[in-house]
Amino acid sequence: MRGSDYIELKAFVAVVEQGSFTRAAAHMGMSASSLSQTIRSLETRLGARLLNRTTRSVAPSTAGTRLLKRLIPTLAELEAAVTDIKGLRDEPSGTLRINSTRVAAVHYLAPLIASFLEAYPHIQLEIVVEDQLVDIVAGGYDIGIRLGERLDQDMIAVRLSGNLEMMVVATPSYLERYGIPHGPQDLQHHRCLSYRWPTNGSLYRWEFEQAGRTLEIAVNGPLVVTEPEMLTRIALDGAGIAYLFEHQVKELVEQGKLVRLLKDWTPAFPGFYLYYPSRQHMSVPLRAFLDHVANTTGQPDQARPNTPAY
Repeated sequence: MRGSDYIELKAFVAVVEQGSFTRAAAHMGMSASSLSQTIRSLETRLGARLLNRTTRSVAPSTAGTRLLKRLIPTLAELEAAVTDIKGLRDEPSGTLRINSTRVAAVHYLAPLIASFLEAYPHIQLEIVVEDQLVDIVAGGYDIGIRLGERLDQDMIAVRLSGNLEMMVVATPSYLERYGIPHGPQDLQHHRCLSYRWPTNGSLYRWEFEQAGRTLEIAVNGPLVVTEPEMLTRIALDGAGIAYLFEHQVKELVEQGKLVRLLKDWTPAFPGFYLYYPSRQHMSVPLRAFLDHVANTTGQPDQARPNTPAY
């Protein structure tokens, strides 16, 4: 249906309901002559007379009555649909699908959820956790969460966390028994607690950087896991050296239960970002979620890390 078709049909209904071209024109916000021309155009297009006019009244013809019977519920349904969409702006509702890595979901996303659901009771969240990079558009997700350095450059990125740091840690008892590594290469002679990527089965190579020099170390050790959350407890029990996010072990280091190693080789790097493909036609639930994140975390509304995507 063309826009002009809709206007003609709506004008016809207005004339019948108002019983007068003058009153219908005022209702439609147009002149009586323009309304009359609109009705003539509709009758010409349909090839039927829709209204019987006299000097004192106007009433639908047989064809007009038949059209009116089908038209009134259809127009009412269209009006209801438009009103419903406009209402989303006042009372956000709908479903928001989020794809996130495990670490980001547990440590940065989860603390935001209860307050968001309370603020927007008509929005339903669906959160899928997986560590591999995914195409959020192809997967039907509204938004993803990944480390800033892993984002494609065509994505709009909104900071979720501050910069992050990794920590190489071990217990004092382990270091007394096996010695202290003084450089990343020394780790190859230690009992390191390894992580295997569940996405492709490869072992994670520990990453280090100092004065522009970067290293990736393939460590050795007695343990390989696919769930990194296990490693904090295992390192705390003295089984070996672990390479973990600062937030996972910071308190234990401050308490002296774990010792931080190779600090000069683990500088801060861009943290977790929310990302989505375009600001055009942004859904109401997504806009509400972005606003909530900005208000809750105090992070800038939009920022991009200065690191290449990979």
